[in-house]
Amino acid sequence: MDLARALRTYVPDAYYVGGVVRDALLKKPSSDIDLALPKARVKEAAQTLAKHLKAAAFEMDAEFGVWRLVTRKENLQIDLTAFQGKDLKEDLLRRDFTFNALAYPVTAPIEIELKTLKGQKAQVRLKKLQQKFLIDLKGGAQDLRERQIKLSHSRVLQEDPLRMLRAFRHAAEHKFVLSSSALRQIKKDASLIVQSAGERVQEELTRLFNTPRAYENVILMEKTGLLTALFPLLQEQRTCAECYYGKGGVLKHTLDCFRREEWLLENLKKAFPKYHKKLQKIAENKALFKMAVLLHDIAKPATAKVQGDRLRFFYHEQKGAQMARKILDGLHYSKADNRLICGMIAEHLRPSNLASNDVITDRGAYKFFRDLGDAALPMLLLCWADYTSYISDAQLKRILPKSGDKLMSIETAKKTANVGKTLRHMQVLSLLFKKYFDSPKKIKPSKLLDGLEVMKALNLPSSPLIGEILESLAVAQVEGEVTDKETALAFIRRQYGKKTA
Repeated sequence: MDLARALRTYVPDAYYVGGVVRDALLKKPSSDIDLALPKARVKEAAQTLAKHLKAAAFEMDAEFGVWRLVTRKENLQIDLTAFQGKDLKEDLLRRDFTFNALAYPVTAPIEIELKTLKGQKAQVRLKKLQQKFLIDLKGGAQDLRERQIKLSHSRVLQEDPLRMLRAFRHAAEHKFVLSSSALRQIKKDASLIVQSAGERVQEELTRLFNTPRAYENVILMEKTGLLTALFPLLQEQRTCAECYYGKGGVLKHTLDCFRREEWLLENLKKAFPKYHKKLQKIAENKALFKMAVLLHDIAKPATAKVQGDRLRFFYHEQKGAQMARKILDGLHYSKADNRLICGMIAEHLRPSNLASNDVITDRGAYKFFRDLGDAALPMLLLCWADYTSYISDAQLKRILPKSGDKLMSIETAKKTANVGKTLRHMQVLSLLFKKYFDSPKKIKPSKLLDGLEVMKALNLPSSPLIGEILESLAVAQVEGEVTDKETALAFIRRQYGKKTA
């Protein structure tokens, strides 16, 4: 399919606009093609083009005149949109950023490179654009060369406050910087972000958090007030526990954790050389992990209490999970993602509790993974970020090679103060990964007896006691007391025979 020729033939009055032009100048592929043309032409052009490209066509927005085509063979998406304003010039001047206020006539010389991947949307790239045909009303091409994000006009953010988040997302995805004027305007308009629909906010945050440059942009969001406008409960962290965390309080700690989590997700091989490939599959959704870190201590201000000479946060993890659930509901997270994030938050002190013992038993590890289920491994990565946030980069670099060593004693850890405590906690995490990946039968023992077999062996009716018996049998397997069906039957008769009689 010669797509460029087809567009010239059937929509000659259209213009390539927005992201597809921006990405072409950056020499990057796009996920779709955006075309702008007179409103009176959109429907007819869409239907004619769909027929010749063998594409499905449907109206997306009757008010704004938007039609979408999706080719059946290549799965290429083409959006045809009416000029927003009386003509192309008005349309471009109303766009968000200068590098999106670019257009290129469909009739001008161009080549279109199309890449198709099975089961995925096609990728498209405009090639050999000629500068003399490029329509650039705001100096967007120059801003692209300078890798700057500038607003097209002063009311850009008031017209659609979500553009504030989009600016930071573009900065992270394209390695751009926001201009000082853009940052000033965001600081002025930050409070307007609450007007944006939750699902749109989630989409932008997800794209931002999935990049390896989320932290640097989150810091800028915090400085402009956008982060706390999005998450007002984070504002309460700013002055909480400054005596413990220093200036910035719990919020400083939260952002330090975010930085560590981002580093970890990009450097799993350095942190866990033996298990990084298996962990990579678990940690594919980086945005979800970073959101969990951002909210993990959300309840500390609400639970802060001085006891004796210490500041404590009793049950902040459980209350935090409840508060996070409401925030995530407002952002329209799926039930599964909401449950996973809140499961991580609710139990993020569990490894610390295990670390208070000199020995991590198989029974303790089994109960840990049993209780946390799917949230267990993600939560261990959250805890790594939490523990390592208390030490410097230099200290982390020094102790990281020792994090997979044999678990040091609590007494030994105390001798090196904060660094020793952190290293011991890191060794606890490594030990839990080792037990999970290297001794799966002790983490998820195979079921030797089912409920019916237990009821028959002990002559019992169906009741909650059956579940209790099966659980004790699983623990006995983990500890090596039970190895097969015969020893399993002997175990339950010995432990429960007299009680049930």
